Amino acid sequence: MNSRIPNLLLNNNLLSQEQYLLFKSRQKDSGNSVVTDLCKLGVVTEDQIASFLAGYYDLQKIDLEGTDIPEAVRKMLSPEFIQKYQVLPVKRSGKTLQIALVDPSIDFVLEDIKFITGFNVQPTVVTETQFLRAIETYYHMGGTLDKILKDIGDDVSAEIIQDTSDAEQEKLREEIETAPVVKLLDGVIADAVQKGASDVHIEPYEQQLRIRFRIDGMLTEVMSPPYHMKSALISRAKIMANLNIAERRVPQDGHIKMKLIDRTIDLRVSTLPTLFGEKVVMRILDKSNLTLDLATFGFEEKALDDFARAIRLPYGMILVTGPTGSGKTTTLYSVLSKLNTPTVNTMSAEDPVEYNFAGLNQVLVREEVGLTFASALRAFLRQDPDIIMIGEIRDLETGSIAVRAALTGHLVLSTLHTNSAAATISRMVDMGIERFLVSSSLSLIVAQRLIRKICVKCKTPVEVHEEALREIGLDPVLTKGTTFYKGAGCIECNNSGYRGRTGIYEVMSITPKIRTMILDGKTPTDIEAAAVADGMVTLRIGAVLKFERGITTIEEVLRVTGDM
Repeated sequence: MNSRIPNLLLNNNLLSQEQYLLFKSRQKDSGNSVVTDLCKLGVVTEDQIASFLAGYYDLQKIDLEGTDIPEAVRKMLSPEFIQKYQVLPVKRSGKTLQIALVDPSIDFVLEDIKFITGFNVQPTVVTETQFLRAIETYYHMGGTLDKILKDIGDDVSAEIIQDTSDAEQEKLREEIETAPVVKLLDGVIADAVQKGASDVHIEPYEQQLRIRFRIDGMLTEVMSPPYHMKSALISRAKIMANLNIAERRVPQDGHIKMKLIDRTIDLRVSTLPTLFGEKVVMRILDKSNLTLDLATFGFEEKALDDFARAIRLPYGMILVTGPTGSGKTTTLYSVLSKLNTPTVNTMSAEDPVEYNFAGLNQVLVREEVGLTFASALRAFLRQDPDIIMIGEIRDLETGSIAVRAALTGHLVLSTLHTNSAAATISRMVDMGIERFLVSSSLSLIVAQRLIRKICVKCKTPVEVHEEALREIGLDPVLTKGTTFYKGAGCIECNNSGYRGRTGIYEVMSITPKIRTMILDGKTPTDIEAAAVADGMVTLRIGAVLKFERGITTIEEVLRVTGDM
């Protein structure tokens, strides 16, 4: 298959003679596509190549993001043909079939498509990245990770010996560092960042090695590398995180900092011994994606006003509650970003420190050396603090010191694992903190969850059954005429129908009425009812409001809020 792209770029002064010769020498043994190797020269981008080809051949350059390709159209060409010639059937109109090509310089391809399908062919140009994402989504092949695996082949085989000498360990390190597995792990991390994943799971089983990404809170399997790569891949991750590769009997925690394209990515690495080897989970901490504007988080108007009022107080305790992965830490960081000015002393104790911020005195809790949340908090109180953030209140000792700090003129921010705002009060009392201390120290409690948003590129109206509406508390009569939506699935959202997440919040201000109810030992149900009567929006109501506004689906409402 002979591409004319390099010659065309040379003849049109987009490539110098020296660059052309360099490309030729590299292309011979690289195994990459023509476009990939041209882009590696650093002279042209794939977008520039696509624009040039569209202009040269007088074709339309199309954007596949947000395009939904019907199944009938997808089946008009075989996956093998599509992958080999980098062509994609996009749309059929009468007897005309629109085709997206990465390389329109290969003449015979269009004639072959016309012969295979029996349709007239309307060619268009697309970038290689968009093409690869499309066939990964629609045909489950040919994506970034598939390309890496093909390049690697079957030549990776590294085993970890349980009791190795220092010399053997050093030799093993050298083998893993130079093996093709380096390319695979780097590609996995890059692909995870590109797809907006929060976690990468590398999981060994008896005869399978599985890699999954957590995207928008949901785990998705992305590849299953050859099983013989298991030890090398896991060891490579441990080396990058400065962990002991010879120790496989106990869990280990580490950290990776790497530069990816134009941004720095932090990864928190955790290993866990399982029956068939060590499982590795890498939490991706991408500060460039960290949004710290509370107004964009999804708060209802009154809830945001109550929250803003509470953080302006010079003292008191604000608690953010919810399960792991519900965005509690991000909410606290957002508050600190507003409050952390040169005029205040802000201190935090975290386990782990997910992001570092200039001007914020952050302490990493290390229980193995005696630096617990409680001991850090005691030390903070001798450091003339104005604002204190505690990563989590886990026990009576930490809770008691935090309450005392809030009562002695400090603003204290922390988290708890409870299901609702009102349940937080019972949790504190159950820890052993006196009711009068809970009542007088608390200023505000926020319970939160993250809910997936409908992909804006493939958003489409949908009929919702009346029984389903009743199940989430909506009256079908009152919602008559309201248009509900779902995502049809497209390249942009990896065919899931969802892209990105927003928060739902239950913000309970500790009013004089609520304080009295806490002192009187009222149940969480009674306290919640009183807060709702004062205008508090519960998690379920917040989710339903986002469904009514077309932000999310009824399935997401039920998944996230359950029977609340």
